[in-house]
Amino acid sequence: MFAGILGFVACGPSAEEKAKAEAEAEKAVDDQVKMAAEAAPAADSAAAQAPAADSAAKK
Repeated sequence: MFAGILGFVACGPSAEEKAKAEAEAEKAVDDQVKMAAEAAPAADSAAAQAPAADSAAKK
């Protein structure tokens, strides 16, 4: 019985489990890339406005 349990544990995840984990990892990366792409224009806009605000304050 111990050998059966050891064999079950030693086999690791099935091919289906590995494929599911890989798909989840890909989705997570895609989501991060999408969020970064959406955030970049807002950050660029804020950065472009910051020097204008600084120069207005010096006048």
